[in-house]
Amino acid sequence: MTRLIAFLLALLALAVPLSLLAGRVWLYPFSASSGNALIILTELRLPRAVLALLVGGGLGAAGAAMQGYLRNPLADPGLFGIAPGAALGAVLSLWTGLAAQPWTLPLFALVGAGGAMALLALIAGRNGSVTLFTLAGMMIASLAGALMSLAISLAPTPFALSEIVTWLMGALSDRSWNDVMVAAPLSMVGIALLLRAGRALDALTLGEVAARSLGIEPGRLRWLMIAGIGLTVGGSVAVAGIIGFVGLIVPHLVRPLTDGRPSRLILPSALAGAMLLLMADCLCRVLPLAGGELRLGIALSLLGAPFFLHLLLRLRRELT
Repeated sequence: MTRLIAFLLALLALAVPLSLLAGRVWLYPFSASSGNALIILTELRLPRAVLALLVGGGLGAAGAAMQGYLRNPLADPGLFGIAPGAALGAVLSLWTGLAAQPWTLPLFALVGAGGAMALLALIAGRNGSVTLFTLAGMMIASLAGALMSLAISLAPTPFALSEIVTWLMGALSDRSWNDVMVAAPLSMVGIALLLRAGRALDALTLGEVAARSLGIEPGRLRWLMIAGIGLTVGGSVAVAGIIGFVGLIVPHLVRPLTDGRPSRLILPSALAGAMLLLMADCLCRVLPLAGGELRLGIALSLLGAPFFLHLLLRLRRELT
């Protein structure tokens, strides 16, 4: 595991400088100290690169933890309903026009994520099973999706409708250091909580009864998962919109390089998720599209859907 982490850190050390230079207008290392280039570097590309690392790292760690908790390799962080809850909060800020005020959109998104977390804990109860927990998350996701569709259909102005639809596509463009200030503490604390849950997730792979016999408290583990995933996913949605498939793809790419235990998968998945989102964002910037920049959420969906189909076909072959 140490070698894997060192390898991923080395890749990130190479990828971050490249991401700062790449774009519609390429910057060259020897000219990056000039006035305009320095502004582009420090005020546009550097916060965007940092956000890609934070958002990708949080989603990768959340995906690895969720797949360990649900013991399902097809689990995704959006399954808990926290991401749709955060998205609903952000949509309401755009629908009411309050998003024009600084910090309002991230605040609404975090309130939406917190509301989804509280509702999830309330429905699942203190002693609820993993199955009940999963079904509660799916119900919350469905309800939030329906309310977002209602908000879109009742958009007060064409401008509000355009803003909502564009934001839901997910992107890191036009982000600033203020967004980094929102995402950084949430992602870092969330990843730390998920790492803390690693030992309990290892025991849970043996089954709920065996985990209890090893001294694991299901209620404490559930709260760690709710808080960890809520902070990482809620923070990412608050600053970047809906970005899917990272939490599904990354653990599958990293798992063959580990011993398969969730505790050994969370940190490498965070690093690999950061790498994936950073490279995907670079690709979105450099692709020559007439209508502007390709949205990051769309790019990852185009990448993730075939990957998900591959997983389903492989699972079907294993079952037959």
